[in-house]
Amino acid sequence: MNFGVLSTYPPTPCGLARFSAGLSAALSGHGSGADVVRVADEFPSSSPRVVAELVNGSPQSVAACADSLNRSDVALIQHEYGIYGGADGAEVLDIIDGLQIPSIVVAHTVAKDPTPHQRWLLETIVAKAGRVVVMSEAARQRLCLNYAVDSRKVETIPHGATLPTSPRVKRGSRPTILTWGLLGPGKGIERVIDAMASLQDVPGRPRYVVAGRTHPKVLAAEGEAYRESLVERARRCGVADSVTFDPQYHGAAMLSALIQSASVIVLPYDSTDQVTSGVLVDAVASGRPVVATAFPHAVELLCGGAGLVIDHDDPDAMRSALRRVLTQPRLSGAMAAEARVLAPEMAWPVVAAAYIRLAQRLLAERQTSP
Repeated sequence: MNFGVLSTYPPTPCGLARFSAGLSAALSGHGSGADVVRVADEFPSSSPRVVAELVNGSPQSVAACADSLNRSDVALIQHEYGIYGGADGAEVLDIIDGLQIPSIVVAHTVAKDPTPHQRWLLETIVAKAGRVVVMSEAARQRLCLNYAVDSRKVETIPHGATLPTSPRVKRGSRPTILTWGLLGPGKGIERVIDAMASLQDVPGRPRYVVAGRTHPKVLAAEGEAYRESLVERARRCGVADSVTFDPQYHGAAMLSALIQSASVIVLPYDSTDQVTSGVLVDAVASGRPVVATAFPHAVELLCGGAGLVIDHDDPDAMRSALRRVLTQPRLSGAMAAEARVLAPEMAWPVVAAAYIRLAQRLLAERQTSP
């Protein structure tokens, strides 16, 4: 089985690129090929897995990339609005139209209130694709109930994660609250900074680490103004010595060690819409307690006790949830234990095997169709 993967790809600093790298490596681990057609950007790739690059806005490049994908058995297309050229990334339709092989489209975003064009685009993608994969039950229900699609074409396969294999990192005497990912408005970092003043009496004086570089689009539009505003907010709240900004984009090994060093992972996102979060999956797969605002993927994944879900507009709930996890070892231990129960089904080898089975079904259907 050989997959042609269309996506952003490292060193592009985004969750989609990290997802594609993890899935491609896991497919190879099962003996399948994974040739990547990478969306070109300012970060050149030297990976031998990359066989072609898509230049957005170029009809010649679109045709060449479709040809490259056609050398595989199945095309595996990552979809996110704005990744591809055209309005809302509509150029991806031209690539799908150029395929002579079955296609699996992975929908990373299923908007609750899409624009008319976004709705039309996703409905058209589902109509043209062999199958569309979503990564949560919330996403499946939203797509099947709120969009005009054939629900028989929609499959749910969890977002993958790398499970920790090294011995647990010894945690420092100062408890660490951790948020990571590309930084930009909407991540809700303000909620945690505001809560830190009330946690200074917790034994060890917790610190809040915000890890990750500024999102490239935010950086291009306004530089580091948002990060600087957060630094100033921490100063005004009197917690500057308890809030640390780590501007690196961590590789897999460094990120795993950082997650393992945390006492609690916090996802304080503004979104009430998010049905897929790779950061959430990584946190749970690493067996760490989680505190999250009530976006759909968090509500779904943490309902069994792996974390605490709080209302978006409840500062008291944020302070209380963090304090409980940091001061109640039995609670945090139970949350970590539940996370470790969930983790195996998120392991990349398990997720990749599900994609291989889906691809085999698609190929079998094509062979038996008239």
